[in-house]
Amino acid sequence: MKSHQIKFNLNGEAVSLSVEPSDVLLDVLRGRLGIKSPKAGCDRGDCGTCTVLMNGRTVRSCLALAVEADGAEIVTLEGANTRKWTQKLQKKFHEKNAFQCGFCAPGVILSATELLEKNPKATQRDIKEAIAGNLCRCTGYEPIVGAIAETARER
Repeated sequence: MKSHQIKFNLNGEAVSLSVEPSDVLLDVLRGRLGIKSPKAGCDRGDCGTCTVLMNGRTVRSCLALAVEADGAEIVTLEGANTRKWTQKLQKKFHEKNAFQCGFCAPGVILSATELLEKNPKATQRDIKEAIAGNLCRCTGYEPIVGAIAETARER
């Protein structure tokens, strides 16, 4: 297979590297670029632990090929603190003890960030729909939904 040179913006910094056509974005982010917030959970796009923002939209990086990132803006939790809602969400999650193990936290926070950037007046239903693709085995979701709702109310 012939490798491809790709260029993209990662957390505000230009990245240029050579990838194979079959390289998965998650593997490139973690293994080659040292980004640790997106995690390998199910490797099928079901759990949401690998969630990143690509051009402002949540993407399952375990399903995205690295070549798809060419020309894109990729934001992981490491780089999301410059976004309007991320720090507020992180603070509220901490205050409300919304996570137990934290494995799902980066994906949930990025999903909530995307939601509140698009809909700062999100309802409980909007919130539940936005995080539906993020599996959490610890909390039962109520503390997570509550923290997102409270963040939205405090805008």
